[in-house]
Amino acid sequence: MISVDGLTVEFSGSTLFSDISFVINEKDRIALMGKNGAGKSTLLKIIAGAQTPTRGRVSAPADAIIAYLPQHLMTEDNRTVFEETAQAFAHIYEMEKQIEELNKQLSERTDYESESYYKLIEDVSTLSEKYYSIEETNFDGEVEKILLGLGFERSDFTRQTSEFSGGWRMRIELAKILLKKPDLILLDEPTNHLDIESIQWLEEFLINSAKAVILISHDRAFVDNITTRTIEVTMGRIYDYKVNYSQYQILRTERRQQQQKQYDEQQKMIAETEQFIERFKGTYSKTLQVQSRVKMLEKLELVEVDEVDSSALRLKFPPSPRSGNYPVILNGVSKSYGEHVVFENASLTISRGEKVAFVGRNGEGKSTLVKAIMKEIDYTGELSLGHNVMIGYFAQNQASLLDEELTVFQTIDDVAVGEIRTKIKDILGAFMFGGDDSLKKVKVLSGGERTRLAMIKLLLEPVNLLILDEPTNHLDMKTKDILKNALKDFDGTLIVVSHDRDFLDGLVEKVYEFGHKRIKEHLGDIYSFLSKKKMENLREIEKKN
Repeated sequence: MISVDGLTVEFSGSTLFSDISFVINEKDRIALMGKNGAGKSTLLKIIAGAQTPTRGRVSAPADAIIAYLPQHLMTEDNRTVFEETAQAFAHIYEMEKQIEELNKQLSERTDYESESYYKLIEDVSTLSEKYYSIEETNFDGEVEKILLGLGFERSDFTRQTSEFSGGWRMRIELAKILLKKPDLILLDEPTNHLDIESIQWLEEFLINSAKAVILISHDRAFVDNITTRTIEVTMGRIYDYKVNYSQYQILRTERRQQQQKQYDEQQKMIAETEQFIERFKGTYSKTLQVQSRVKMLEKLELVEVDEVDSSALRLKFPPSPRSGNYPVILNGVSKSYGEHVVFENASLTISRGEKVAFVGRNGEGKSTLVKAIMKEIDYTGELSLGHNVMIGYFAQNQASLLDEELTVFQTIDDVAVGEIRTKIKDILGAFMFGGDDSLKKVKVLSGGERTRLAMIKLLLEPVNLLILDEPTNHLDMKTKDILKNALKDFDGTLIVVSHDRDFLDGLVEKVYEFGHKRIKEHLGDIYSFLSKKKMENLREIEKKN
């Protein structure tokens, strides 16, 4: 059992949260919710021991292992995949080295009667006792088993971590966490760099094998499937619900309605009391009653209504100019990098107005095909774009390509042309960059704000083929819903590369699966594709057995 007692965080004269307390029990699977800036990541860092609170503390048993997966990965670039994963056992290897060094000193020294020699014997004995009490494990075998389970090939073990994409590096970090067999796993946006298969694998692991888990995530399906408890951070305090995210939303709405009712009743009572005081304050016969009511108002504890994030993003894509009947046609397209074949002999046709998803494991060629359609890379085979196709492209790293030294206003002013230039402030306001926010420099923006700014650039020109590569990373649930609804209403053709099942659900009617150097077409929505995939995987397991 791990307890959080009276945590308070203050900085720059303001309080982020005050006197927060709760207990984390074994098998708790907790979602940490709250609007951006409420202090969720800060709370996670404090529990992980990576940040110190102003007041309060986190208490855990001496032998408890707390593992933390931050939003931004810390993987070293100068190790192989195997070496980096084996860092999970670094403390054990360090112990081995220390025992070796102490034994060497004992064999070299001759001052057998000295105090320091006795101290050396004591140290080596304590350390050896600790070392031999650790369950005997084939560490290399454990590393191998976890890496293979996470989808790595044996040939990947000796490759440098720097050769891998964000999703694969995330798996290395996960492997290190799993090997530590922690009592508590802390995850900050773990799905941002994972593909659908990895997310499903992680879900199953957390549900079936993990002890306690606290996670922050904007992936609604992931949060709903895993968590059994929701802690909301709002206005410097917390509310603890023993339910999953969907149930929490219902209870939160009921709580706020109740608060509003109490607030309205209290305000009415205050107004009536103030009227009474004003009316009778000079009347001798009512003096005691007036004084009593004044004292009552002074002591009154005011009812607060929790803030609701009422900032509203208004997102609508301009009408799209008409394109030819088939905006994208591939016939026998292949792409390799040297000896490495990404995909081969791919043939597909995307019709005007279709909304399709590209899904599959990381590194199987989704973004590569997008780059081929964009004519950013060469390939073999035939790839043709239809008549009058005008592409709007949101790259996976679009937000990081923005010039950090420009302000929000300058970023849009630099690309806006014609009449739209007179409406820049209105557009920025609609994207929640109103007032002074438009003067902020890009470098101080959060991931979600940068993504919103990159989205504005998409809206400045009418397009009829939208290609979005992981557009929902860093977006909160509310903004994702707004983007999804705008894409549903978009009257052009849509290709979206995404691992977010909830975002794709109800948006796409066809799925292209990338894997094993092939691109396979699946008719139907994302959940019919996923249920079909599970059936196929089960059949494959049966075949292997």
